[in-house]
Amino acid sequence: MIDHTGITVSDFERSRTFYDAAMAPLGASLLKTVPPEFTGGKKVCGYGRERPVYWVHEGAEPGPGRHIAFTADSRAAVDAFHAAALAAGGKDNGGPGLRPHYHPDYYGAFAFDPDGNNIEAVCHAPE
Repeated sequence: MIDHTGITVSDFERSRTFYDAAMAPLGASLLKTVPPEFTGGKKVCGYGRERPVYWVHEGAEPGPGRHIAFTADSRAAVDAFHAAALAAGGKDNGGPGLRPHYHPDYYGAFAFDPDGNNIEAVCHAPE
């Protein structure tokens, strides 16, 4: 139902470095950088697997309270996402594991990005 989404970040280069690392275990990468003449001079880039679906915008109003979950093809990818996010400067918000209160095969991990956005990788497949 969601075609794409985006967040605002306070330090574009720091966030780009963070998302480059955190997205790699999920098979996603930076796919598009929008030229500044189309963004009012702000830095904007998009991450995805086949097309950009997660946009990072330079701006003045980043912050906590946002939650975005990314699909992972395996539990190992969830584990790798969490490790990469923490190694890239993220803060733990719930290590990899089953969350059976969502459903029996819900395997996820959570981290706060450099601006406090709560990002998650989740695999819905049984083992």
